[in-house]
Amino acid sequence: MAVPVSAAAAPAVRTVLGHPIGLVNLFGVELWERFSFYGMLTILGYYLYFAVGDGGLGLPRPTAFGIVGAYGGLVYLSTVLGGWVADRLLGMERTVFYGGLVVMCGHIALAVLPGLAGVGAGLALVALGSGALKANASSLLGTLYAKGDPRCDGGFTLFYLGINLGGFIGPIATGLLRDWRGFHVGFGAAAVGMALGLAQYAAFRRNLGAHGREVPNPVSGAALRRIAGWSLIGLNLIGCAILLEWLRLSNLSQATTVAVAAASVLYFGVLLTSGKVTAEERLRVCAFVPLFGANAVFWSLFQQIFTVLAAYSDNRINWSLFGWTAPSNWIGSIEPVWIIVLSPLFAVLWTRLGTRAPSTPRKFGYAVIGMGLAFLLFVPMSATTGKAVPVWWVAVILAVFAVSELLLSPIGLSVTTKLAPQAFRSQMMALYFFSVGIGTALSGVLARYYDPARELGYFGITGAIAVLAGVLVLAVSRPISRLMKGVH
Repeated sequence: MAVPVSAAAAPAVRTVLGHPIGLVNLFGVELWERFSFYGMLTILGYYLYFAVGDGGLGLPRPTAFGIVGAYGGLVYLSTVLGGWVADRLLGMERTVFYGGLVVMCGHIALAVLPGLAGVGAGLALVALGSGALKANASSLLGTLYAKGDPRCDGGFTLFYLGINLGGFIGPIATGLLRDWRGFHVGFGAAAVGMALGLAQYAAFRRNLGAHGREVPNPVSGAALRRIAGWSLIGLNLIGCAILLEWLRLSNLSQATTVAVAAASVLYFGVLLTSGKVTAEERLRVCAFVPLFGANAVFWSLFQQIFTVLAAYSDNRINWSLFGWTAPSNWIGSIEPVWIIVLSPLFAVLWTRLGTRAPSTPRKFGYAVIGMGLAFLLFVPMSATTGKAVPVWWVAVILAVFAVSELLLSPIGLSVTTKLAPQAFRSQMMALYFFSVGIGTALSGVLARYYDPARELGYFGITGAIAVLAGVLVLAVSRPISRLMKGVH
């Protein structure tokens, strides 16, 4: 009996580049999911506000970017549903697969359905599917490493390389296809990308072994019926808000920001009061609160790549390359190039430094300061007019984006898995994505105040506020580290 058991267990200890082989499968599915997500997102704003004669829907630009921000916020809000499904119904591994299927259906809807009906159906499906996939793919990766394993931060950084490979290729493909055949063909390419990711994931699911197959906190039938009833009430309330015009396209980003913030407060309350959370785990959840806030500030600036910087790219950047004008949505591919170049270096750096690396709170503080400085780098160009901003200058600024992102985002994913209570692993990751959701929705709110005629004030004020927020995080980094109870 010993030989079969040993053989069956062997795949679980196989490694690639010193990391569990399951990382390869999660790397691939996340690459293609991000290909589809960012490929669609970088042309979505243009589709909403371009004139009908140019293939768009002709919405006012502030409304269009408010929708983009709100959609991004709703993607991350839906991670709590994905986390709940994994923890209570399906387990992480199956939730990742079914989430990918829903994402693919959403991109197909965007590709084939015309007008706002296609936008509504497509974005709703992509938001729900991405919420299920994102939180659980990251949590599933965390289960491949034991607590305290020094390879964990390096593994998440390599995982982040896959995210950014998809983020680099997606906008290039959809931008070229949009210029060639229109927006709907670009959206179709996103659907094809997600289909490739699902095929790869299904073919190599065995590499994950037994990880993520268990349902850690199964829901009872009675509880499921109660949840269904409350969900129906919630949907009816949303419908009433739309009918009464309390919820409109023009205020969607503000409403999403409030909704995600309120859900975050409630969720922190659940974690801090649950009898399934130990005293030590409760202190770690408290340590997560200021990291949550810093993360929201970071992403409120970073996600403006798809709102303010999308408009900036279309109106201010000179995209002429050897006599050919590149698609303006390619601004979404510049920052991932820096991530691709720098990710392996950061992975090696964190692995070699081990416990000598800066603490997680200090990394967060440096990242927020970096984003503020990146926005301040737009200020020298505010004196120019028209399409006069050189691409190389924007590429330099986006390199600062990338360094800041590598200091925060993969580290945030990693530390969330370490701070998560055992009974709420997936839902804690969903809470992390809530902070990204607040920042993403805020990027749509802030976009309403952007005016090319007043760029100095916009970039100067937002950049300075972010720098001050980062300094504040550094000031409280030691108390946060003490609450983390041994988690670096």
